[in-house]
Amino acid sequence: MTVKPVYLLSVRLRRELPENTYLRYLGPVRYLMEGNKLEFDQPVTFLVGENGTGKSTLLEAIAVACGFNPEGGTRNFSFSTRATHSVLGEYLTPARKRYPRDGFFLRAESFYNVATNIDEMDEVPGASPRLIDSYGGVSLHKQSHGESFLALVQNRFGGEGLYLLDEPEAALSPSRLLTLLAEMNLLVKADSQFIVSTHSPILMAYPNARIYELSGEGIRTVAYKETEHYQLTRHFLENPDRMLRYLLED
Repeated sequence: MTVKPVYLLSVRLRRELPENTYLRYLGPVRYLMEGNKLEFDQPVTFLVGENGTGKSTLLEAIAVACGFNPEGGTRNFSFSTRATHSVLGEYLTPARKRYPRDGFFLRAESFYNVATNIDEMDEVPGASPRLIDSYGGVSLHKQSHGESFLALVQNRFGGEGLYLLDEPEAALSPSRLLTLLAEMNLLVKADSQFIVSTHSPILMAYPNARIYELSGEGIRTVAYKETEHYQLTRHFLENPDRMLRYLLED
């Protein structure tokens, strides 16, 4: 069977960033400023790293460069509650081999706004069919945060898509993270590509995924078991008492 190429092959900076932007101080942005491009050679790519390293900023910029609403949703969403996104997306050039049939940008922090926008559009007189039917038929506001996340993935994600997920673990229990992994795998088999910003060592375990570690030094590829997330979680679970004594002693 012929393996189809991913939809998004890479991103790079197409021109210099403004001199007065904070973006220049982010290691991953400096990496791109040095002429490097960020390549996506696997169906699943993870962006990992410590808080403040620029994971969400970079993923948001990739989403904007690919035509998604910076607050999340499909390419057809255009709502805006507060313009807090960076200008980085306007400076990125995406390289594509082909175009996806489907796509979605999921942001944990603004998913509430996406759910509200869906309800508002369905309240327009004469609107048919209901948009919420594509998300499982039940208002995302009438479900828990985690339930609404999975309803989105299980109902709205239709395959042959480019799906950008920003910290999806924020709303999910460990068992639901395993469910998400299984759903991602079904979608990959249905010719989909994922780029995911995450802190979850459960999600990072997806087989053969490309893992990029973002830091003040830039961007580098790491193996799953080399990530700090895996190592720290493993050490804690192997001996929680010892680590707690170290952390909590006076």
